[in-house]
Amino acid sequence: MSITTGGLHVRSDQGSTVWFNGDVLTVKLTGADTNGSVGLIKASVPPGGGPVAHVHPHADETFYVIDGELEFLNGDRLFTAGPGDTVFIPRGTRHRFKNVSLTHASMVFFYTPGGGEGLFVDGGDQPQPGVAVLPWGPERIDERLLSLLDKYGTEVQPEP
Repeated sequence: MSITTGGLHVRSDQGSTVWFNGDVLTVKLTGADTNGSVGLIKASVPPGGGPVAHVHPHADETFYVIDGELEFLNGDRLFTAGPGDTVFIPRGTRHRFKNVSLTHASMVFFYTPGGGEGLFVDGGDQPQPGVAVLPWGPERIDERLLSLLDKYGTEVQPEP
């Protein structure tokens, strides 16, 4: 689904849904769909979910929390974002989000320019009906995942 002229409409039931390290992600727009402009993802983040601290050297990332609360790391600053809050992370800034509450949180986030969402499409697991999504163990950090992180411009950055 690539734009030629006139824009793009993605229905609520469209997108590519994957499990990625315990989170349920639906990629609604890819860089390929938008001529590189933006990649848009809807995320369901269970208690304890969220990625490790990381950096995108070539893309900004913006988050909009729909429900629940998420703890964000932005550089060295920790804060909580709740429903209706927006968080902007400029390229090159170490960041992460984590659900430290007891209930699910949901949000949309996007990369500008698009492209980083390819990590989820290429590296995620296909959802299994009737099975709970679980965080990945250390066995998932293999050469394939490391090469996908590099391909899609994500550098893991440990927290102090």
